[in-house]
Amino acid sequence: MTDYFVDKRMKILVVDDFASMRQVVKKTLISMGFSNICEAAGGADAMRKMTEEDSIGLIISDWNMPNVTGLDLLTFVRSNNDLAKVPFLMITAEGKPENIIQAAKAGVSQYIVKPFTAEALQQKLEAVFSKQSGRGQHI
Repeated sequence: MTDYFVDKRMKILVVDDFASMRQVVKKTLISMGFSNICEAAGGADAMRKMTEEDSIGLIISDWNMPNVTGLDLLTFVRSNNDLAKVPFLMITAEGKPENIIQAAKAGVSQYIVKPFTAEALQQKLEAVFSKQSGRGQHI
């Protein structure tokens, strides 16, 4: 694999209706060297932040949230010209094959099932960035 630079200052949006889960993801990202992390307490909050914030480099979202689900959010992102190419990592308790297929059809970049480890999150992020660049990558 070829190593290359990943901008650890990219803005990452972490979306989950549980503050404790947002903190787990945020702490994991910080331990990996990322420093520009913002949070949204649900899909609707995330949509608002995406229109207000400067360029988001990565979205990490839960699936099961009230009102606007992670799948709804993914559909919104993929249909928005300014956001369509932003990598989207879905984190969810939904591990059924039909859910994974549904997320893949909607354009999810990677999918991780709760509970997860920091290593699993790092592997999924490596896969996201590797796919985005077309090269292997270590973050």
